[in-house]
Amino acid sequence: MAIRNIIQVGDPTLRKKSFEVTDFGEKTHQLLDDMKDTLIKANGAGLAAVQVGVLRRMFIVMVEEGYFEFVNPEIVSTSGKQNGQEGCLSVQNKFGDVERPDKVVIKAQDRFGKPFKLTATGFFARAICHENDHLDGILYIDKATNIEVVN
Repeated sequence: MAIRNIIQVGDPTLRKKSFEVTDFGEKTHQLLDDMKDTLIKANGAGLAAVQVGVLRRMFIVMVEEGYFEFVNPEIVSTSGKQNGQEGCLSVQNKFGDVERPDKVVIKAQDRFGKPFKLTATGFFARAICHENDHLDGILYIDKATNIEVVN
């Protein structure tokens, strides 16, 4: 396992649409393991593959509910609204308010290609939406208001 470099806003890779994962072999497992190590070191809540320079449709989240891996995710329904402050490991020292659904239902595959469906609420739903946006080249700063810079 390795710590990967997290690319920063301004790198054109972050604005590209990620490709479907079709190989669920060792390279995918290694990437997910590296992403977890990278996320832990960065003390974040989520990380998409594109943030480490890999244009594949996968992300991880580590929230109060636990650690989750999402491969080829698709949000199938949303409900409610929540407003909250967000930051991003690819947009350092900035935070802004973003409106997100309060509840999401997402279907995805695990690291072995096995499909699953999950319902998330609150911050867990926010983290899923934030990371899922990355897969389509969308950053939270595209949706945020009241962006503030902190040092």
